[in-house]
Amino acid sequence: MDVYHILCDLKEGASDTAFCDDVARYLGALRDDGRLRGFRITRRKLGLGPRELGEFHVAIEIDDLAQLERAFQSVSSRTDPIEELHARVNQVARNVLFALYRDFPDARRRRGAERF
Repeated sequence: MDVYHILCDLKEGASDTAFCDDVARYLGALRDDGRLRGFRITRRKLGLGPRELGEFHVAIEIDDLAQLERAFQSVSSRTDPIEELHARVNQVARNVLFALYRDFPDARRRRGAERF
């Protein structure tokens, strides 16, 4: 499984709970269409963590890069209903960072093929 990470802050005056509701509607629609497996929204607690990583963290679980590409294609079409959901999230996020990680070691990794 791969995990696509989105880290961000909110623009001044944006509602934290409305942001989380909008992310859940947006990613829930992609999940319900089979374009991602699942997601999780977390918020930095007690100010612990580097400021550069943002206050909010969205972890999106995908089966593989092909599934992520299908999600990107759906969103990049900029057609409703997904565009409206994406826009609501995108309009209030700032300082956005992205990262892609995978489970490790995964089933494709051969033992003994380590590099030092």
